Parts: sequence; C-alpha cells; structure tokens
Amino acid sequence: MKLLYIVIDGMGDLPNKDLGNKTPLEAAKTPNLDMLAKNGQTGLMYSVRKGVAPESDVAVISLLGYDPFKYSTGRGIIEAVGAGIFLKDGDLALRCNFATLGEGTEILDRRVARTLSTKEAVELSKAANSQIKLTSHPATFEFHNTLGHRAVLVIKSKNKPLSGKISNTDPAYSIVNGLGVAETTVDMHLKTCEPLDNSPEAKAAADLVNEFTKKTHDLWENHPINKKRAAEGKLKANVVLSRDAGSQLPHFFSINERYGVDFAALADMHAESGIAKLAGMQATLLPPPSGNLEKDCELRVQRLMEELPKHDCFYIHLKGPDEPGHDGNCKLKTDIISGIDKYFFGKLLPQLDLKNVLFCITADHATPCVLKVHSDTPVPLIISGGPVSDGKAVKFSEKNCAKGSLNTLALGYELMPKLMSLLKN
Repeated sequence: MKLLYIVIDGMGDLPNKDLGNKTPLEAAKTPNLDMLAKNGQTGLMYSVRKGVAPESDVAVISLLGYDPFKYSTGRGIIEAVGAGIFLKDGDLALRCNFATLGEGTEILDRRVARTLSTKEAVELSKAANSQIKLTSHPATFEFHNTLGHRAVLVIKSKNKPLSGKISNTDPAYSIVNGLGVAETTVDMHLKTCEPLDNSPEAKAAADLVNEFTKKTHDLWENHPINKKRAAEGKLKANVVLSRDAGSQLPHFFSINERYGVDFAALADMHAESGIAKLAGMQATLLPPPSGNLEKDCELRVQRLMEELPKHDCFYIHLKGPDEPGHDGNCKLKTDIISGIDKYFFGKLLPQLDLKNVLFCITADHATPCVLKVHSDTPVPLIISGGPVSDGKAVKFSEKNCAKGSLNTLALGYELMPKLMSLLKN
C-alpha cells in the first residue's frame, strides 16, 4: 500500500462574510475531496499546537513527525539547504524578502506587491553579490533569490562562528521560544536586528545583518532595475527584510529508518524541499507555479505517477491557497481550492486503486483572509483510502471536520506515527 500525504498550503480559514459566512474551503466546489472525506475519517488538527501561528517550515517539520520545539533551528537554514547552498554549523542563514522601503524606516510593501520578476530579482542579487563587501566583521556572504520576492542570505565568518540567536528585521514575524511565528498586528517599519543573548557570536551576526541591510538599500535604491520600475509606476525592490536566522543544521532522525519506509517529496517551495532532504527523503523541487493552475496541477500529477512505482510514501506540498489568504482575497482562494480539487485530485484519483492507497490531506496552517496572516486556527484533516472507512462527513470543510471521528489532534507531530501505523495494518 502507498501513502500519499498531501499538504495544501494555507488552506485553512475562518468564516468570511463575503462568502456568506462560509470559509473558502466550505464555499469551494470540491467533489473529489468530498468523496475522500465521505469514505474516510475527518477531524481538525493544530499543525504545531494551540496558540502557535506557525510559519510553513515550522508546521511542515511538525507534520512530518518532528517536534519543532526540539528539532527546528530556523527557517533560514531550511531555505538555504532547499536552495542548494552549502553551509555548515556556525554559518548564518536567513530567509529574506525583497521589499519596498519608503521614507525613514516605513515599509510600503513587504513583498514588492508580488510584482518582482525572477529576472529582476536575479539582477538585484547579482549586484549585491558583486558590489557589496562586509566590513563590520571579517565575513563573506551569498545572497540567493529563490521565487518571486523570496530570497536566502548566508553569511560566513572568516574567523569565528556566528549565532542565529538574533531578531528579525521583518516586522511581520517574531521569534517565540526559538520558533518563527506570525504577528497578528504588524507595525510596518523596518526593524534593527538585535542579538538575543550576550554572546559575541550573536552580536557579530546582528552587526553583519544590519550592515547588509543598509548596504543593499543604498545599492538598490537607484539601481537601473528600480529606476525602470519607478518609471513604470511600480514599487521599488529596495530593501531586504530578514527573518528566522539559523546557525546550526537540524539533526532530524531519518524518516525512512525510523518507520521502515521509502519516502519521496514533491515540493513547490525551497523550504519544503529543504526539510524533506534533511529528513532523508528523495526531494524533488518542482517548477514554480506558472499562474496556470490547470497546467501546474497536471504537471504535479504526471510527476507523481512517474515516481509512484519507486517509493512507498510521498509527501506532496501544494502552495496554491496561501497567497490569496495573505492578500485577503477570499474569492480567489475559493477558486484555487476548487481548481486543485478539479485539476489535481480530479486527474489523480481515476488513476489509482483507492484500496491500495492511503490518503492524508490537510494544511500546514490556516491563512485566514480576514487576518491576512497565519493563525493558530486548527486545520481540516482527511485520512482516507486503504483500510480506513467512516462515511460520516458530508463535505470536506472546517465545520464538517470538526464533527469527524478523528476529533481534534492537539499536536501536529503526532499525525505521522498514526499514518505509519495505518499504513502497516
């Protein structure tokens, strides 16, 4: 029997008045997900635990069976591994955004209004890597754009290790008990990076991040890319927002050795690919979403079917609904969920014998459109196929899953052992 563990990024939500007080999932047309729910078990789950509004990396670590409070060492490290950057303990890695800085420290947009092209990001990254030298401490750096406004910064000290115990310059996220969490109310001003302990390693790391932030802003403010963007009425990509610093590689146990399986991952984003690699999976980073949901879903189904004979278990991460959640666009989020049901599950299910496939479908976190940020809202969960049956759910939605036989899982990292037990029964 095969396991298909499918996580739909940011799918969870809250009732929205613009949808008749339904959530986007509840409002979406999801006949395929509904079928799986009707023939399986449903419930809700805190992807980390109650009270934590997790970033995706923290949630995915938990969903793969690792307690993030024990295993997470910062999203920066995860992103760097996913991007293929070589680093070792004592190197500093941070997840970054290209953003738009206005007067003083005011941030006009944390993501350059999602209008930064890959070509533009590459040019700005090349300029930073070739023209900036860090002098506050002896160090080198590599700044690597990944997808759209997203990037990774790795700083390597020449004479001593650096510490990831530093604060974010991105005001939308903070560090709580070592984990990156979303702020529910955001003061849109660039923050100064501060050491979170008294160590010289943390002080040096904070100094270097602040130096990099200032020098990139000075370089990019009047860069030809930004002059052209301004002339076209677009926002400048003139500052780096950094968060979730890490300086130690996480020591995950091998998921294959722990459970005696052969796991592979298909991921849209560098963070998920990085986690999968560190967990011991064969990880494939798929082409980034093209804007054509039907084409993107068909590609993912094709790649999954090509790989299906080669492995026992698959972790599949679909980005889709998260961005419209951040943008507060509940109708687009609803349409994307409907599209994933039609073009991904609608194409996949006819090719499978559900008696021989165990499905687990959930979200890494909720991104409620009314909040525009991640929340600690429990996410919907289906376990279906294989030996599982229930038949109580009418539709796959937060409301119906709340009534399901799985009840509410309090800790996300407890889901994987449950799936492994079902797989082997």
